[in-house]
Amino acid sequence: MNEFEFTLKFALPENEMDQESVAARLYSEGCDDALIGIGKKGRIALDFTRAAPSCVEAVKSAVRDVHRIVPGVRFIEAQPDLVGVSDVAEIADCTRQNVRKIVLSDATFPTPIHGGSPELFHLVEVLDWMTQTQRIKPKSDLDIGQLHAVASTSRAFNIEMQARSIHDEVLLSEVREICEI
Repeated sequence: MNEFEFTLKFALPENEMDQESVAARLYSEGCDDALIGIGKKGRIALDFTRAAPSCVEAVKSAVRDVHRIVPGVRFIEAQPDLVGVSDVAEIADCTRQNVRKIVLSDATFPTPIHGGSPELFHLVEVLDWMTQTQRIKPKSDLDIGQLHAVASTSRAFNIEMQARSIHDEVLLSEVREICEI
């Protein structure tokens, strides 16, 4: 069994706004493999290190545990998924300036999912690019396969949850049609 490191963020239901008691329940009732953050009112983040046969199973069991312990909680985001230039530099153990230069000069570098300031990229696409091009390499102590699995799983969870939040079926149908072109 492997251990997977990931973060899950949730919005608490209105009847569960005492973050400290929610955190204590989460820890005592099955999420003792997570560091629990309670910074923003009405939100909770859990940094898991969870053992499971696969990353999907690890995330799925963590989400189920949180929903079991805090009924009505709403999943917001799984991480790691989106990264900026500084995050890529940290993974690659090189300077932010070096990564920025590559982003600007290498047409094969992944397209940002958000082109503002800062630009954001899907981590899984950056890892694929790093593996394919070898332009920059990950830190030697980094398990790139495991990070790829976690980034891919996080991205899939986030995309699915975002798609579920769109309730206009006509719009979704038209967008799917456009995407097939």
